[in-house]
Amino acid sequence: MKKIEAVVRPERLEYVKVALEEKGIAGMTVTEVRGRGRQKGMKIQFRGREMEVDLLPKVKIEVVVSDEAVDAAIEAIVSAARTGKVGDGKIFVIPVERVVRVRTGEEGDSAV
Repeated sequence: MKKIEAVVRPERLEYVKVALEEKGIAGMTVTEVRGRGRQKGMKIQFRGREMEVDLLPKVKIEVVVSDEAVDAAIEAIVSAARTGKVGDGKIFVIPVERVVRVRTGEEGDSAV
């Protein structure tokens, strides 16, 4: 099993959710986060003054999938989150050693 963490633009969240559901991936955790990458923030006008916003709002989506579903999940996230502009986000794939469903005690793929 793998944990996929995707950091994307907040306005692309609904598109990513729909794309993952179409691939049969419904369970996810979504967290509002702030961060920066190559774009290093942006300049905005506020009350007549120019200000630099260093950390931009993003959304982190976490899903745990079987090894066979990793490529499909990544493809769904990339196609739904891509705008073609700097700041579209990143995807990280992390190995998962064990999963336990708290309610039933099930383990492994059946717990996901």
